[in-house]
Amino acid sequence: MEEKNVIQTAEQLNDALQEKKEAASYVDFKMVTFSLADKDYAIDIMYVKEIAKAGRFTYVPNTLPFVLGVYNLRGEIIPILDLRLFFNIEVQKRDEKKLENLLILTLEDQTFGLVVDKIDKVVGVQKSTIQPPHPLFADINIKYISGVVENNNRLYVLLDIIRIFGSKDTGEAKEAAAEQMAKNAQMPADARFVSSAPSAPKAAGPAAQAAPAKKEEPQNLDIKFIAESLKSYKNFDMSQINENWVKQRYTEWASERGHDKTQLQNSDDADAYLSTFYSSFTGTWWSKDYADCIKNLLPENNAKQIVVWNPGCGSGVETYCLACVLKSRYPDAKIRIYAQDVDLLGVSNASLLSVPASVEGSWLSPYLTKKANGDSTFNQEIKDSIMFEYHDCKNTNVLPMLDIIFARDFLSFIDVKSQENILSEFFEKMKGNGIAIIGEHEVIPMSYGFGENSKGAVTAYTKD
Repeated sequence: MEEKNVIQTAEQLNDALQEKKEAASYVDFKMVTFSLADKDYAIDIMYVKEIAKAGRFTYVPNTLPFVLGVYNLRGEIIPILDLRLFFNIEVQKRDEKKLENLLILTLEDQTFGLVVDKIDKVVGVQKSTIQPPHPLFADINIKYISGVVENNNRLYVLLDIIRIFGSKDTGEAKEAAAEQMAKNAQMPADARFVSSAPSAPKAAGPAAQAAPAKKEEPQNLDIKFIAESLKSYKNFDMSQINENWVKQRYTEWASERGHDKTQLQNSDDADAYLSTFYSSFTGTWWSKDYADCIKNLLPENNAKQIVVWNPGCGSGVETYCLACVLKSRYPDAKIRIYAQDVDLLGVSNASLLSVPASVEGSWLSPYLTKKANGDSTFNQEIKDSIMFEYHDCKNTNVLPMLDIIFARDFLSFIDVKSQENILSEFFEKMKGNGIAIIGEHEVIPMSYGFGENSKGAVTAYTKD
């Protein structure tokens, strides 16, 4: 009898092992695991190009604290970021001879290296076993965690690489789009279209009370829905700053698409609607005429140092052009530009920016120098004038008083409350003879007390 029980137990154990094996064989998510400060973390393997060991990184001045430098990966120069420093994890002083553990990632066509304490292994799990994040699972901000998962009695914190290193449109904006579209899908069709026109005052007489309500204009209905869609898909927030442009653009949009096809159905539609919003030379090198236009708007200033704030600097192309214009306008002054953005890869790579051959002979040429490999880049004086920072400008900025605020097309892509706060900050931080330049299709409401000085499509706002 005892022997029979032993056999039954062995059979049960065998069955249990077989079930576990079958369950383990179903893997639909693989992750590369590693450690930071003795805690287990993981990254979706789809973003990992390779793992490596390296220690001699080329220092790049005026970079963010967690940027250790650049590394030559088989002929490709990539930035190296210390993930521990990014998460404010205490790190012992680096030994230059010691090889660091590197995860080489590729995201949005950009390759970069992450330094971690130790790289463990590749682990396969079922997506269904990944649990929502909880702040107790890590010493890092919960917004950077996509979930937690247990494997072989070890709990891994799965990092959200898109949210950490992705550009603006790949993180929160996409989540907001999905959330808003889900809400719209649950609403009755008629409830989705609410007029933005102000309500008419109530009349006193019985006849007036009996009068039928005025029919809402279809244009108002569509613009309201367009405003909601722009916010959902692109984080573009309609307000007094850009409302005139949104309405003017709607007229063109309706003419292009037809009045029955004006709604924005997806992110591509939102991109098409916003295609004419952006200021001249957004993301590209400025022409001499545009550079001269900006230069002519800059006020007289005999200060020894010109302090500039450039929120929403993106990849840095705009910032470098601005730095060259400022150096031309104020040749004897020390230029200091605080260039900020939430695009981590953008600001991390900005210090490494090369100038294409097509603009080498342009108005930028006096400010260029040659690298060892023959590529053109900006001279050290221009580079030293710029401090690229990873910073959400909606949060508190510890900045000195400012001579110039250069914030093209930045305000429209933050929420209305933050727009109001930052405009107030503009007025408080700007010196008496300072100026603020915003997007060509944005305006600062008169209630903030700014004066205006325009050159072509560009307007400089001054303190009255």
